[in-house]
Amino acid sequence: MSGTPLRLTVINSSVREGRFGPTVANWITSIAKEREELHVHLLDLAEHELPHSLSQSPGAEVAAELAKVSPGLAEADAFVVVTPEYNHSFPSSLKSLIDWHNTQWQAKPVGFVSYGGLAGGLRAVEQLRPVFAELHAVTVRDVVSFHNCWEQFDETGALKEPQAATAAAETLLDQLVWWGNALSEARTRTPYGT
Repeated sequence: MSGTPLRLTVINSSVREGRFGPTVANWITSIAKEREELHVHLLDLAEHELPHSLSQSPGAEVAAELAKVSPGLAEADAFVVVTPEYNHSFPSSLKSLIDWHNTQWQAKPVGFVSYGGLAGGLRAVEQLRPVFAELHAVTVRDVVSFHNCWEQFDETGALKEPQAATAAAETLLDQLVWWGNALSEARTRTPYGT
């Protein structure tokens, strides 16, 4: 492993009022920040008004919003997508972010932290895997999933019983670090797509 920390971007994808996403995103971000091999950035999509339609003309407003998020995505070596499950799928805010970008995802690993009711957001994750594959990203196998998430965290945002979730997060981050280093070295040797 190189001495330079991998640049990990954690994406909080929910933008709904009253959302639970910040609790989950802050939790995984805090765990990732404890690792010396990672430099962590949190991207909260609620802070950006990306257009929902690619048919929309990329005028000045769209360009300005993209300028706020695109460079960070391009600089990232790996991603953790924090996603709820809406109607057996993932949020339109996340779809918009994904669709407005292309090369920023290529030859980079993506991990998932999902949350929701009984299914824990896992159906959203399964729909995201082929989307990222189409963009030439590598999704890691292990996922952190919070079933009935509202019951698992206390009012301060801490997990009531953190052992299993923390162990799952460490496994996820181990896989992202391995793939992140391997793909970063490969992109350095040979730019992707050449």
